[in-house]
Order: sequence, then structure tokens, then C-alpha cells
Amino acid sequence: MRVIAGAFKGRTLKSPPSMQVRPTSDRLRETLFNVIAPRVAGTRFLDLCAGTGAIGIEALSRGAAHSTFVDRSRKSCELIEANIALCRIPDEQAEIYNSDAADFLKQAVSWKMATWDIVFYDPPYKDNPIPLLELIAIHQPELLGNDAIVIVEHHHKLELPDVVGKLKKTRVLKQGDSSLSFFTEQAT
Repeated sequence: MRVIAGAFKGRTLKSPPSMQVRPTSDRLRETLFNVIAPRVAGTRFLDLCAGTGAIGIEALSRGAAHSTFVDRSRKSCELIEANIALCRIPDEQAEIYNSDAADFLKQAVSWKMATWDIVFYDPPYKDNPIPLLELIAIHQPELLGNDAIVIVEHHHKLELPDVVGKLKKTRVLKQGDSSLSFFTEQAT
């Protein structure tokens, strides 16, 4: 697993020792960033179920101002920390939270944290991503900046709804066993 482009291009990231974590493939990550590249520079990026941190690190490598990494596994958080250190990312550009994604978002609302411009959510394929999308939709003003995008990586056989609250699915990309569904705020 390597950083594909940007300031940290070519850096090899540490991988999880077990197959309990399913890192986003280099190919799918490249596809994702080909789509969102014009939006990344200067953004606040949220990597939910971050695993190795490769997605948030790629965002930083391509010019994101800040990445927040969230994973419920302590070992994954340690792996993310090691990968951030490997890339020599300054502390002020990255935060790591050892938390369940839904619990983190609820805390972010109550703590009145800054909003995010891009949210990437990659839960285990056995988990249903819709409840978390609903949570984001309910708390959209507190969690998402203007023109924010929410991206969900999921199994290609799972069809996500076209609309979740005020979030509208605008695009689906399928590659191998994975799909990326893109959501933006519906115009009112």
C-alpha cells in the first residue's frame, strides 16, 4: 500500500497484520481521488473507519488542510499514528480518534467541532452504512461545510438509497467487489 500522488507520493504505508481490516485498494483509492481531486486542496477531510489511514493521508498528500481519522480499533489507531509519522505529517494537520463512527459524530455535534468538506466512510462490508448516513443527514449543518461531499465505500451488491435526508446520491463507481457512492446536499 502506497501513497499515490502529491507531497507523500510513493511512500509505502504500513499494512494491518491481519485480514480483519480491508484497506481500500490502491486502484480504488486512485479512482476515488481522480474524481474528487479538484475539491481536495485546502479542505477538512474526515476518514471514518479509517483502518490504515491511507485515504486521509492521501487527502493530505494532495493538499487537504486537515484530516480527522476515526476508527474503533485501538490497533488501527496505532497503525494510523505510525503511518502519519512515516509521512512526517505535522500534528496540527491530523487528529486520530479511537471511537465508533456514530459515537464520534454525536460527540462532534455536542463539542461543536469544525465542519468537514469531504467525509469518507468505509465500514466493514457486513455493517449497514445507512444509519450513519442518516445521522450525518440529521446533523448536516453541524457536521458538513458548504458544498460538502460524503462518500461511502461498500460492497458492490449493496444498493444505497438515492436520497438520505437532505443528502442525494449523485454518483456510484463500481470496481471489483467495491462501490463508491457519492452524496451531496440536495438543493432546496
